[in-house]
Amino acid sequence: MRIFHNLNVDFLGKRKYFYMLSTIIFVLGLISILARGLYFGIDFKGGTEVVLGFDKPIDVTQIRKYLTNIGLGNIEVKTFGAETGTLIRTELQEVPKEAKTKIVSSIDEKIKAAYPGMAIHKKEDPNTGSYIYDFPGPDTATNVTQVLFDNGFQASRVSMEPTNTEVIVRIGVADIIKENLRTKLKDNSFKVLREDRIGPKIGAELKRDAVIAVVLSLLGILIYLGFRFKLVFATGAVLALFHDVLLTLGIFSLLYDVIPGLNLEIDLTVIAAFLTLIGYSINDTVIVFDRVRETMRIHKGGDLFAHMNEAINKTMSRTVLTIGTTLLTVFILLLLGGEVIRAFAFTLFFGIIIGTYSSIFVASAFVLDYALKKKINITF
Repeated sequence: MRIFHNLNVDFLGKRKYFYMLSTIIFVLGLISILARGLYFGIDFKGGTEVVLGFDKPIDVTQIRKYLTNIGLGNIEVKTFGAETGTLIRTELQEVPKEAKTKIVSSIDEKIKAAYPGMAIHKKEDPNTGSYIYDFPGPDTATNVTQVLFDNGFQASRVSMEPTNTEVIVRIGVADIIKENLRTKLKDNSFKVLREDRIGPKIGAELKRDAVIAVVLSLLGILIYLGFRFKLVFATGAVLALFHDVLLTLGIFSLLYDVIPGLNLEIDLTVIAAFLTLIGYSINDTVIVFDRVRETMRIHKGGDLFAHMNEAINKTMSRTVLTIGTTLLTVFILLLLGGEVIRAFAFTLFFGIIIGTYSSIFVASAFVLDYALKKKINITF
């Protein structure tokens, strides 16, 4: 399929207008980031991850609806494994006092139902927030542990000694979720399969590692292109990638809470999208640079401006076809992929457009302006 055959557009002649466009978007994004900040997901600011196993298949959209506005903050709900598994992630790390009191009352009721009339002796561990129950004998402790475990509580004996009479019950965010879902899903019983807390320290480490991953990828590209082409080409390409990432981040901040139903928190899936974007953008830039090198080898000693414009025009057909098919796929993901993958698709959608634009008006334009300013003759 041939489109834009014999295209002859003065792309680089209009580069100053696009410099202005990039600067405006960058400044608006920077102002938004400084004023509103960036909104990070559970991966980076910490939270709790809970896995539930149901007896029957469930609808994650319905689960998400049930768990909204119950004090969990921002939540993510998605299918885990089979259709009977659900992964719930919330920014809540500690159980609020009011919710904990309600959960403890529910535990006491289960114990009283199993042993009517028995006095309940309990104390709270200030370090973990767990409750330790003391019973008259080891058999009672063992039986109560099983009763509470069967009802979905995280209960276990304090020790495995035959004389142990204490049971520890760990109260976590999963108990809040369990108490709310149990009344809504009476015909579909479930168990808490796992509860993991992501602390602030782990979130900070993930944030640092994400930045390192992006910077190392850019450094690797700089070294690779420096050997494959020339250092000025490598510098232009890496500047274009910085341009792509910074502009996309600015759009993230500008559009947060603007488009209904679009979650633009930055989490690990968004970082994966940024790394994918870097790979996609540099691929397009390398193709343009390859054609520039090929054209300059054929027409040695000619005008650099004309050669670069000719190379961009010759690659435009391939660029439009590639970006068109990719954007179509990503757009479908954005519309129909569901809430969990929406931020990933959004990042790729705008990032691919910005990356294609930067291959011409940032990477190629930088090489041209540098050569003209320094009055150097680039040859291959």
